[in-house]
Amino acid sequence: MSDIITTLKEKIKGKKIRIVFPESTDPRIIKAAQRLGKEGLLKPILIGNPEKILDDVSMCEVINPETSSHYNEFVQALVERRAGKCTYEQAQEMLKQPNYFGTMLVYMNQAQGLVSGAAHSTGDTVRPALQIIKTKPGISKTFGYFLMVRGDEKYIMGDCAINPNPDSESLAEFAIESAKAAKMFDIDPKVALLSFSTNGSAETDETKKVAKAVQIAKKKAPDFDIDGEMQFDAAFVQKVGEKKFPDSPVAGKANTFIFPDLNSGNIGYKIAQRLGNFEAMGPVLAGLNKPVNDLSRGCSIDDIYNTAIITAAQSLSD
Repeated sequence: MSDIITTLKEKIKGKKIRIVFPESTDPRIIKAAQRLGKEGLLKPILIGNPEKILDDVSMCEVINPETSSHYNEFVQALVERRAGKCTYEQAQEMLKQPNYFGTMLVYMNQAQGLVSGAAHSTGDTVRPALQIIKTKPGISKTFGYFLMVRGDEKYIMGDCAINPNPDSESLAEFAIESAKAAKMFDIDPKVALLSFSTNGSAETDETKKVAKAVQIAKKKAPDFDIDGEMQFDAAFVQKVGEKKFPDSPVAGKANTFIFPDLNSGNIGYKIAQRLGNFEAMGPVLAGLNKPVNDLSRGCSIDDIYNTAIITAAQSLSD
């Protein structure tokens, strides 16, 4: 993982990228932000009352929502963005919450991305992003992928975090956005949409969903190598791919794997992590207009540091 992070550091350094950390009272967040600021990789923005932050955060900017000169501007902008779904008074209360205020900083172009989740649930991190930043044009859902690393091997796996049972259109979006993510990590994307069937060897509602997703993805993004439906061995093992799915540009060569549902995605990446000794970085959220990433509440300082670097790199890719 260190080689990947080193490469991303080179991409983001000197770009004056501002990343928001709403959880300024968490010591892990403070230490990661200090490190990022001291190394000059990005400008950390901490949300909270500076009087409650006891550590040295001289390399960071600290913004207290309730005393910010932008508070009233943000309240009005949030009311307009929610388009009748919240009143002025409700927006005032929402923006006292660090995740909402931090998300508004990103939405209002005063920061390029946000990292949260060390002390908040996934819902508390993702909900403001979906309500305010929203998904990219043509993208209906955000999803979460993992970057899986073992030595020189690098793979993308998704969706492993968000959508229990995505439809064909969503799977196609995940495939295309995952291909773009792979390029950010210097992976030449070969995207396999996985199933228990390979190239029509079985026909059920489940396999038809994946096969339809492949056709949608190929039509939307003809420049990417995307194929399926295929079993994992056909996607990954060259001899099996050649036998089961001849002439496929992906079979036997895949490095980006799209699972048909969240059950298989979450199980799959954890098997690779625990039995295959892969390091799993993520989930990295994709499909949003601007990058927001969710940490595990059990995250380490290194996890936060790496996630912030990936978030900054996403802001350049997007």
